[in-house]
Amino acid sequence: MIYFSTNKSSIPVSIKKATLEGLAPDGGLYIPAEIPRFSPEEITLLDGASFNNIAFAIANKFIGGAIPPDQLSDIIDNCYTFDTPIVQLDRNTFVEELFCGPTLAFKDYGARFLARLTGYFAAEEQKLITVLVATSGDTGSAVAYGFQGIANTRVVLLYPSGKVSRLQEQQLTTAGGNVHALEVQGDFDDCQRMVKQAFVDPDLNKSLTLTSANSINISRLIPQSFYYAWATLQLKERYDCHDPLFSVPSGNYGNLTAGVLAKRMGFPIGHFIAASNANDSVTRYIDEGRYDPHPTITTLSTAMDVGNPSNFARLRYFYHNDHTSMGQDITGIAISDEETVAAIRSAHERFGYIMDPHTAVAFRALERFRSSAIHGEKPGILLSTAHPAKFLEAIESALGKEIGIPSNLQELMGKKKCATLISSEYKELASFLNGLDQ
Repeated sequence: MIYFSTNKSSIPVSIKKATLEGLAPDGGLYIPAEIPRFSPEEITLLDGASFNNIAFAIANKFIGGAIPPDQLSDIIDNCYTFDTPIVQLDRNTFVEELFCGPTLAFKDYGARFLARLTGYFAAEEQKLITVLVATSGDTGSAVAYGFQGIANTRVVLLYPSGKVSRLQEQQLTTAGGNVHALEVQGDFDDCQRMVKQAFVDPDLNKSLTLTSANSINISRLIPQSFYYAWATLQLKERYDCHDPLFSVPSGNYGNLTAGVLAKRMGFPIGHFIAASNANDSVTRYIDEGRYDPHPTITTLSTAMDVGNPSNFARLRYFYHNDHTSMGQDITGIAISDEETVAAIRSAHERFGYIMDPHTAVAFRALERFRSSAIHGEKPGILLSTAHPAKFLEAIESALGKEIGIPSNLQELMGKKKCATLISSEYKELASFLNGLDQ
């Protein structure tokens, strides 16, 4: 499988090079030259398969040849040692709980796979890889713990000061070892801009081998398609539900882009709801055909506070820069903080289910989508992206009561934060990176 840049100015590369580079030299995002297809017969053969077997079938299509099948299978089995539950709320509404991994967030699916792939390729190349990551919360912690102890790698995390939850910050700043945390005096878009500058800085790239673990890295994105495929097959097997729609909490749009990959691979997905908060640049594009990103707005669903999402470049490429074509597969719905709080309360009152703010955004967006009679009976899956305890203050404020904290998060709160405070000026990041080997 060959990968090329969305900017079309770089030569095509292998999955190894795409993984180790992260961002293409021309500043574009790598995409597969052709999205592999599963025939209806192949998908039928996956009926009743385990999550790991489905993951292997997909990964092998994208990566086969670069890693021997037995070793790729071992990587997957090492990554996914936790469950991916699907909880039924009512006859046609389901929650896919993607927070059962080590850091209690959906980013574990992509980060753990990418870490092991990077370690494998780095060992082949006999290189020290510096993994550079901008995070609005959960990406950083998933990457920190995914790469912790992986040979031939070190991680530098950039997160916006005061704009992640306390539990998220503890996860980001206490991993230690080969993981370094940078607390940036700015917002997520500042962090993301600085990371992109580093990748195109010729002087920095002479001394360091940089890659990214954000969803701009194609090997972080591919494994996120696994849980879409798993959910469609589980709904068919357990509930006789077919062609479900997915309501996807959307910030940097990697999660949604992975769903589009799964649909184009042939898995039976009916439609997507891109559930955003006040940072609604993609929603407005789908509705109006004009992409006009604005500065980031702070909301309750902090991990989705992205004014100019990176993966929008991939979405535009897949849909040939045609918002009408994109709108046939994706409906964008923006949810306010007031609606988010109301959705948290509603889900708890109606189903006894506690949702984090991001899942609540997806829940309310699904309700709004179904408000028209034409969509009312379609089976829908909410992607639940984080354990509610990671957003303790918001949940307890919305519900007016305390909720339990898992023991592994409780242990984190007693650890000492270790982070370097820097401004949003790129020169400070470059100085830090240049000093890593000194």
